This record gives sequence, C-alpha cells and structure tokens, in this order.
Amino acid sequence: MTIDEKFMKKAIHQARRAAALGEIPIGCVIVCDGKVIARGFNQRLHKHSTLAHAELEAIDRASRKLGDWRLEGCTMYVTLEPCQMCSGALVQSRIDRVVIGTMNPKAGCAGSLLNILQMPQFNHQVEITYGVCEKECSAVLTDFFADLRVRVKEEKAARKAAETASLVRMRSEAGTEPPASADPSEKKPQKSEENP
Repeated sequence: MTIDEKFMKKAIHQARRAAALGEIPIGCVIVCDGKVIARGFNQRLHKHSTLAHAELEAIDRASRKLGDWRLEGCTMYVTLEPCQMCSGALVQSRIDRVVIGTMNPKAGCAGSLLNILQMPQFNHQVEITYGVCEKECSAVLTDFFADLRVRVKEEKAARKAAETASLVRMRSEAGTEPPASADPSEKKPQKSEENP
C-alpha cells in the first residue's frame, strides 16, 4: 500500500461517516509532515449549510490546528473531485497538493468541468494526483445512491399504503354513521301489499 493509498483510506472512512448520517458520502483528510491534522465529511443536511462540504470542514480544522490560514506544506486527500467552491477555497488556502479518489463529471472543478486548481491566472496552483483508490471511492458513492433509491421507493410505497389505509378507514367510518340530516326517531312508513 502506498502512502497516498493509506491516507485515501482515511478519507474513505470519513465518507462512510457521512453516509451513516444520510449525507452524500464525501470525505477528506489533510496531511502535514506525514500526519493527519484535519478530517472532514459532508454535513450539509445536518448543518443546514451550503458551506458544510467535507473539504471546507477540513480546511477550517487544519487552519485552526496550524494557527494559520495558509496550508503550505499540506496535502488534501479527498474521495470525490472538489466542486467550484471547494476548489476555490483550496487555491485560497495555498495548499500544496490535492489527491483525488474519483472524478465528478457533473460538478468537478479540478479537471472535469474546469480546473480551478491549476488556472495560470491565479497566483497559486495546486499539484493534483488523480485516481487513488478510485474503485473504492466510486463504490462508496454508487452504493449510497443505490440504497437511497431503494429507501425512497420504500418510503413512497409506505406513504401510499398509509394514504390508502386512511381513505379506507374514513370510508368505513362514514358508512357506519347515519347521515347528518336523518332523524333516527322518524320512521318511514312501510309499504304494505294492501296500500301500494
């Protein structure tokens, strides 16, 4: 196992923590001098915040740990290619290197849609390594979304069953009660054969 694989496994562990909370499973760690100094996993749902991406959580923790906003000499290991917001934050943090597990063709900004990390127009460019533990990083996401589709389908079926049961109960209760306009003391005269 390479050093990059070792630290990516730690990022995958963070992604699984997110999945356990029902969050999209993205995880990362930041390493400095061969040690993990910060961890992060996606928490947008639980924190009700657009900003609660794994990368931003880890950048904030690493900055507090080092006592500096500059993360020079650090490497981030992240399970999914960063979005535009996180890529911008990585450039701003002056981090040296980002190691990416799997690419994000719909929203990735470290090579898929564009490459914010290495734009020559900025005063800092980030070294990138792609595809470390790619199959495992991809599987964490694929498994999560497969389970989510099953859960959503089951929840939809359960809601429909509850609505049907409620409708049946309401109809049943309506059938056992006399109509509101009927007076139970009044009896309709019964027809007799003599009096047609």
